[in-house]
Amino acid sequence: MIELKKDKLVFSFPEVHPNAVLSIDFQRTLRIPDDGKRYPLPPGLGSFPLCHVDDFHHRVPEQWIQHGGVMFPMYQSEAMWLCFHANQVGNRWARYPFAVKVATGKTSAISGASWSERLRRRPQDYLVAPEQPWLDGYCVEKGVIRQFVAMPLGAGYTAEEQLTGEAEHGGLQLMVCPMKREVMERRFPKKERRDDQVRYCLAPGASMDCGMDMGLAPGGRMLQEIYDDPYDLSDWDTENTSRCFVHIANSMVWSSITGKQPPTVPPTAAEYDRYRLPWFTYYDDSLAAVAGSEDLASLDSVAELGKKKGDVPLPENEATTTDNVITLRKGLTRNQVREGRF
Repeated sequence: MIELKKDKLVFSFPEVHPNAVLSIDFQRTLRIPDDGKRYPLPPGLGSFPLCHVDDFHHRVPEQWIQHGGVMFPMYQSEAMWLCFHANQVGNRWARYPFAVKVATGKTSAISGASWSERLRRRPQDYLVAPEQPWLDGYCVEKGVIRQFVAMPLGAGYTAEEQLTGEAEHGGLQLMVCPMKREVMERRFPKKERRDDQVRYCLAPGASMDCGMDMGLAPGGRMLQEIYDDPYDLSDWDTENTSRCFVHIANSMVWSSITGKQPPTVPPTAAEYDRYRLPWFTYYDDSLAAVAGSEDLASLDSVAELGKKKGDVPLPENEATTTDNVITLRKGLTRNQVREGRF
């Protein structure tokens, strides 16, 4: 079952286990400069507002109604990241594990392969939560992603269009698969409490195309590892999965669809840095990272493709220094407290 609760998608599998629940949050964020440099993790600036597509069936494309799911608004060239939160399992003090497939335009953000209902291990086309707390973009090489950046579907910038030559699907596609109950209980016997890591979230351009449909394109390069699955492929309960199509509406037409105003445009990376607000790096030394996708690595970023087209698709793309970087969890034991700066 999939529910929409407080701008989060909540996947629950009571037929597997009462605590087999995963929530996915779509976070607004800074768009890092698309200049070839590798940047640390930007913060969350609050959740995008999610709505049921069916609630606005008279105002959205017929294809959206066929796909069902939910929708949220993004400005052209705006960035986003996904946050995964798995439920705690009683006094086992572990969070229920899930395999999660993330695609944009039905192209895997992890492997670059076309959408498939199967979990593929070589190369891995899914991530594992809670081991993977966030996903900020396309996995292009080990330890490096290219940030998710919204662009109009049909303009040629999206990963879908660059890989397939078609502007057919857009949006995001999610599939969540829980671990088998008997495997979870064997792998996570009852024990003392463990702590989780939390990424800092701050509460709260002009468009060349005001079409409704938006897709995601590869933006600036960011330091982020996509972790290899530490479990066996047979551990996942592939008989119990849930899928959701997440549509992205251009913020310029969001109010005409829903009658509500979209969120304001986020600050630029340079503006954020000017106030010395924090950036982040995150490491889990106990997990290995996947190598990255050659297909995704071959894509042009938005700025690179814009230069070839003679366009300037990314306003305010100047480099920034990111002097205030907080390193999360590197070299610490599971329960060790990070002292931080005083």
